[in-house]
Amino acid sequence: MTPKYGGSSLWDTYHRTRITRDASVDLTGFKSAGVNFKLGLWNPRTNGVRYLKALIYNLADRLDEAGWQRLRRTAGRDTGAPIAVRRHGELVCMDYLQAVLELEFIARHVDLDGAVVLEIGAGYGRTCHTVLANHDVTTYYIVDLENSLELARAYLRQVLGDDVTKVRFIRADDLESALGDVDVDLCVNIDSFAEMDPGTVENYLAFVAARCRHLYVKNPVGKYLDPSLDDHAEGKDLVAMALRTGLLTEVIDIHDSDAVLEQSAAFVAAYRPAPGWRSVADEWAPPWSYYWQALYRAES
Repeated sequence: MTPKYGGSSLWDTYHRTRITRDASVDLTGFKSAGVNFKLGLWNPRTNGVRYLKALIYNLADRLDEAGWQRLRRTAGRDTGAPIAVRRHGELVCMDYLQAVLELEFIARHVDLDGAVVLEIGAGYGRTCHTVLANHDVTTYYIVDLENSLELARAYLRQVLGDDVTKVRFIRADDLESALGDVDVDLCVNIDSFAEMDPGTVENYLAFVAARCRHLYVKNPVGKYLDPSLDDHAEGKDLVAMALRTGLLTEVIDIHDSDAVLEQSAAFVAAYRPAPGWRSVADEWAPPWSYYWQALYRAES
């Protein structure tokens, strides 16, 4: 006879394989293992996309109406089949959600209409796309390494339409000659100074100090050594290389808000282009716990 309140065949299986009789004998670490991955959490090692979508879904709540308008004006965000969710009728992915939040921060302090913008290390161009979709900039320069530059060129040609004529693509080694005597209203660096050799970052900051009026930086405040995050899947050699790049090489607990806040002072100091520059604003850059953003202005 079937028990009135008996378990299903699914839970009979779970009791044989995960929540066994032995599960209660030793509670050491059970919340980070298979027992709790059935009771309370999805296993993050096999449910990364589920957690990413949940993060995007919740982070979208940070957008105010102006943010949603910026996102809606940025057409073609679905190019490349991003991992995305739908909120308020809009397709939202992590890349463009961050781009809108970054633009919101920048636009509080810099008038972008009619501006000349230089982005150092643009990835595939999502920041450029978002800026041009929302502001009538004069010219948007992208400086990058050759392979990355080709990706940005191909992507922006597809999503920008006629506005791609405002974009100038510059090989890193050609920066000074390609810009000539152009004065830059805003220089942008998002998540690449931290992956350059320190001398290269210093060279870029010297260029910014000489040729730009504003600098926006969003990068990690430091390094981390926590194999539980990714099992160091790309190998020890790559980890070692990553620890040597950038200006901020102190290893911190990146999921300790006090440690990140304390290190943020070093961040603001490190990316100030020159003594004559003032930090206009700086704050945590969501959603990543250890990213900070700052906007600097030349006072002279």
